Amino acid sequence: MSKNGQTLKKVFKYIGKYWLYLVFSILCAALTVILTLYVPILTGDAIDCILEPGKVDFAVLGRILMWMLAAIGLTAIGQWVMSVCNNHIAYHVVQDIRKDAFSHIQKLPLKYLDAHPYGEVVSRMIADVDTFSDGLIMGFTQLFTGVITIVGTLIFMFSENVGITLVVVCITPISLLVASFIAKSTYNMFREQSETRGEQTGLIDEMIGNQKVVQAFGYEDRAIQRFDEVNDRLGKCSLKAIFFSSLTNPCTRFVNSLVYTGVCVSGALSVIGGGISVGTLTCFLSYANQYTKPFNEISSVFTEFQNALACAARIFELIEEPEQVPDKEDALVLTDAKGEICLEQVYFSYVPDKKLIQDFNLKVKPGQRIAIVGPTGCGKTTVINLLMSFYDVGSGSIKVDGADIRDITRESLRENYGMVLQETWLKAGTIRENIVMGKPDATDEEVIAAAKAAHSHGFIKRLPQGYDTVITEDGDGLSQGQKQLLCITRVMLCLPPMLILDEATSSIDTRTEVRIQKAFGRLMEGRTSFVIAHRLSTIVDADVILVMKDGNIIEQGNHKDLLAQNGFYANLYNSQFAR
Repeated sequence: MSKNGQTLKKVFKYIGKYWLYLVFSILCAALTVILTLYVPILTGDAIDCILEPGKVDFAVLGRILMWMLAAIGLTAIGQWVMSVCNNHIAYHVVQDIRKDAFSHIQKLPLKYLDAHPYGEVVSRMIADVDTFSDGLIMGFTQLFTGVITIVGTLIFMFSENVGITLVVVCITPISLLVASFIAKSTYNMFREQSETRGEQTGLIDEMIGNQKVVQAFGYEDRAIQRFDEVNDRLGKCSLKAIFFSSLTNPCTRFVNSLVYTGVCVSGALSVIGGGISVGTLTCFLSYANQYTKPFNEISSVFTEFQNALACAARIFELIEEPEQVPDKEDALVLTDAKGEICLEQVYFSYVPDKKLIQDFNLKVKPGQRIAIVGPTGCGKTTVINLLMSFYDVGSGSIKVDGADIRDITRESLRENYGMVLQETWLKAGTIRENIVMGKPDATDEEVIAAAKAAHSHGFIKRLPQGYDTVITEDGDGLSQGQKQLLCITRVMLCLPPMLILDEATSSIDTRTEVRIQKAFGRLMEGRTSFVIAHRLSTIVDADVILVMKDGNIIEQGNHKDLLAQNGFYANLYNSQFAR
């Protein structure tokens, strides 16, 4: 099956849920077509009522006009109902696809999101789905009425005169061949257009989201150059796609003009020979016009439809991306974790041919504070990703309370961890909504207590609406330190049995950091804690300090023991405090 066929099959699966609206739409299309085709017959009969000057059968002509008005009125109602049905189908299908796409993104492994620009993923969900929606609405409306009009017109024409109808049937395939050839040629062009638009959206999202850095490093001109290059490519591929697809309509119109000409010539000869009346010829000419009109409309829609299919294919590619390996059916639900963690012979790398974590072994007793230090890129954050099951180990095992984390549900595993990262993340909403993210049912008293413990209560109360102050996802109006304090407050509220602090106080002033370190000290009592820190003064009280380099533990011990070894850690520590 062709790519278009596979995509259409997937689209029809979504449409199948709204089969009742589809049936109504087809019935209304049939009704409007039948009435539209009946009007030319009435028109021909009306002409035949005019026999000669001064001889007009007004009685019959009046009845015919009444029937014409009734037919036109019913046609208008049928077209309105059909449009309502088509819009309902199209917009609900789009709604379902977006819902499935967003739901699927939540289940995708982090490696997919790390490997694809966010803007490109957003483009698939927004721009591509909108384009698909427009094509679907136009396709339904024109396809149903067009096909039924073509079939109905042929039936009416055969009932009137077989000879003239055969002329029409013989010329028609040329129009279909032309439209089909152009449509196949333009699919890849529209796909390239959609991909380039996604690339452009990704670039815009990247540059706008990091505008401060762009301006601080004078990257504006190069950003404009990159945008111009992508924009030029988008312009060229869009122009190419639209140009070739726009050939469909004039080509089919030319062929359809031949159909109309054939009807005129053969019909005129038949009138002269006495085969048909002038009214019947008028009816035939009207039919010829109505017969060719759907071909013109369908060929016009074909352009949009090919574009829609190209966009739909990209959406389904996203929806069909392999999900993160689901939890086992008999997976354990981790509750009230003690915090005993064991890493045995762990191997892991993001890229297969680039080694990172090699034969990593570590045993952590419940309640221990583990500090991880080392140069940038040594694998500190990677260890955290593995502990949280954001990535699965290549080989080896990680156990929590004696159970392999691959045998534990991810949700319950992560519920037992509290994370504060160097990169803060806030969502659009109130301060309170950002704090209670991990504990939605928290009371106001619990929220305030957590904020006081994290030393964020003071600045929150100074905000215009306090805890009800609305912030954007970037936390506009808040300093980097204040944003980090809010993230710390989240953890203070949840009080999980295990903690991960990745440079949790990197953006906070020294005085506040001392206070928070004391708060963390109280928080970490009896809790297994992993602390990543570059400022070694913050981890001198850790039970175990792991010194990592190139994915391996090269030194291990407490602060005093490592200083006494006078090795890598001692050099690192002394370099920070040397005069």
